[in-house]
Amino acid sequence: MQDLRVNIIQSDLLWEDIQGNLDMFDQKISDIKDEVDLIILPEVFNTGFPVDPEKYAEDENGLTLNWMREKAKQKKAVITGSILFDKDWKFYNSLIWMNPDGKYQIYSKRHIFHLGDEADTISPGQEQLICQLGDWNIKPLICYDLRFPVWSKNSFKDEKFGYDVLIYVANWPTARSFVWRQLLIARALENQAYVIGVNRVGKDGFGNAYQGDTMIIDPKGQIISDIEPNIERAKTYTLSAKMLTDFRKKFNVGYDWDQFEIL
Repeated sequence: MQDLRVNIIQSDLLWEDIQGNLDMFDQKISDIKDEVDLIILPEVFNTGFPVDPEKYAEDENGLTLNWMREKAKQKKAVITGSILFDKDWKFYNSLIWMNPDGKYQIYSKRHIFHLGDEADTISPGQEQLICQLGDWNIKPLICYDLRFPVWSKNSFKDEKFGYDVLIYVANWPTARSFVWRQLLIARALENQAYVIGVNRVGKDGFGNAYQGDTMIIDPKGQIISDIEPNIERAKTYTLSAKMLTDFRKKFNVGYDWDQFEIL
C-alpha cells in the first residue's frame, strides 16, 4: 500500500455561474505543480448552494462532467466534487468521482437538508459508494451527511476495513463551523480512517458566510493539514499508508464494532 497524495481546494464560488466557476477551478488546478492522485473540490463547486436545479442541474452530457473528464486526464489524477445532477426527471446533489481514463462513479447525497430549501427540490440518494484508488478504499459523502454517523460508518469484515479515507465535500456555513470541526474529528476517531473535509469560503447569493475550515484528520484524530479559514488555498498533502496500517494493527476496535444493515 503506497502513500496517497491528495490536493484539497478551499475556494470561494461564483454564484450561479457555471462557466465562471469552471474557468476559476481550471486555473487553480493548472497551478498544482505536485504529482497528485486525487484533487477534491467543494460541494456544488460549479454553482454555489442553494440554487434552482431546474435551471442549473446538468446530465451526464453536461458541460461540467466533460470539463472534469478533461482535467482528470490532463492531471492524471482523480477529480471529485459535487454538482446538481439531473437523472430520470429528478434532481440530485451528486458527487462525481472522475477517473483519468474518463470513467466515473456517482454518489448522490443521502441526507437532504429539510431545515433549508434543499428538500423542496432535491431527491435523496439511496446508495453508498466506495471508490478504489490504488490500494486505497475511499468513501465520499456530502455536507449534511456528516451529521449522520450510521451512514458514515466504517465496516470491518474478514480482517479488512471497508474504507481507508472518508471524504466530505461541503457548503457548510460559518454559523455552524464548530459543529463541522468537531464532527470531522469524531468521524476519524470512530472509523479508524483518514477524514477529509473540503468546504468553501466567501458568501453565497443569500449572504450566508462560509469560512472553510477545510482539513485532513488522521485516524488518531490529529489535524494534519494547515489551511487557514477564510482564505482561498489549494495544497497537496500525503496520507501515510504506514501510519494507517500500524495504528490499525496496534489498536483495532473494528473487532468490537456493532454489525448492522441500513434499510
